Amino acid sequence: MEDAFFAELDRQLAPADAVLTSLYPGDRGVRQPIHTVYVPADRFDASTVTEWATEARAALDQHGGSADELAGILGLPSAHAAEVYDRVRAKLEREPIEDLRIDFEDGYGIRPDEQEDAAAIGAARALTKLVHAGTAPPYHGLRIKSLEPPSRRRGVRTLDLFVGELARAEAVTDGFVITLAKVTSVEQIAAMVVVLDAIEWQHRIPQGTLKFEIQVETPQAILASDGTTPLPNMIQAAAGRVTGLHYGTYDYSASLGVAAAYQSMEHPVADHAKDVMQLAAAGTGVFVCDGSTNVLPIGDSHQVHAAWQLHKRLVLRSLVRGIYQGWDMHPAQLPSRYVATYLFYREGLETAAARLRAYVEGGDSGYLDEPATAAALAGFVLRGVECGAVDPAELDRLIGVDAASLAKLARRPLRS
Repeated sequence: MEDAFFAELDRQLAPADAVLTSLYPGDRGVRQPIHTVYVPADRFDASTVTEWATEARAALDQHGGSADELAGILGLPSAHAAEVYDRVRAKLEREPIEDLRIDFEDGYGIRPDEQEDAAAIGAARALTKLVHAGTAPPYHGLRIKSLEPPSRRRGVRTLDLFVGELARAEAVTDGFVITLAKVTSVEQIAAMVVVLDAIEWQHRIPQGTLKFEIQVETPQAILASDGTTPLPNMIQAAAGRVTGLHYGTYDYSASLGVAAAYQSMEHPVADHAKDVMQLAAAGTGVFVCDGSTNVLPIGDSHQVHAAWQLHKRLVLRSLVRGIYQGWDMHPAQLPSRYVATYLFYREGLETAAARLRAYVEGGDSGYLDEPATAAALAGFVLRGVECGAVDPAELDRLIGVDAASLAKLARRPLRS
């Protein structure tokens, strides 16, 4: 065929090409935290992260004090029990919380304005101390009340006060993120962009700095009145500011009439909502985050073990479904979160590495892996490295690549 034919073909498809590139840019090139820890605003201070780490280690010592003991409690295979246990202990020392959210919504409740004003300023100052000390979790921020009429002014005021304190102290970081609760319409997302523009201008923050997550916990966020899902339009309306879609287990389930005893991350209505979220976010660079379990590991060892077993199973279930982040609500959930996550990556490492090495070197792994599957394999190993389940030194030994080459295989753009 002549060049003129292909030129006309390019011209005809140019608008669709531009839309695809704009709406589906792919991986943002940043690490996704494996969890988001929620702490009520009135319980947060500069010692909270240290206290969570101390309580998590104490729970592990008291209720799962050795690798063999924890293996028996959580059903860890002997081949991975010791390495998982040691890595979890090290993680709780080094980086107990990957993502922290100071909660001014359901975890905080409705308070007098002067009380929430003081809490917003106090929490921001406490976070500032962590940022300046270099001890803040890699990702951190706050959850504000929704933009529904009853809570709109309160949510925006809290956000303005909080960000203003950070800005004055030069403590707004790349890891700062806002969670917008109970979103019900695309218009609320567009309004949130207006709010963030105004706050950035007011506090002399570079435009586009402030990012936020959409909390998917209302039926209207999954299915609009016209029978379509509004989530893709919400992502577009955010003008590049949305970083994640977070599933709200209990608000969403209750809204659909699910009885309290059956509200769970694995209820069919939850799976349907998260399937829609994954479809809407695919290719956009927006992360999907699962919800939480409200069964807490507290009480005697029998109760703690039962809660850990449930949490481990739910975390693994999410990981298998391709959802790599969830919520944690109590320090004693950190051991089971990290055990489940590290087990997931350690069990799959050797097979994934062998397939990747064969793909890179043109060898035979027993699998006919196409580029998309190779990217998924590389993404799996890269996530393991980022959370501490895999050592960077293992990449060269098992795959024959370094971290930069692994990121390239995973189709993740390298950030300078």
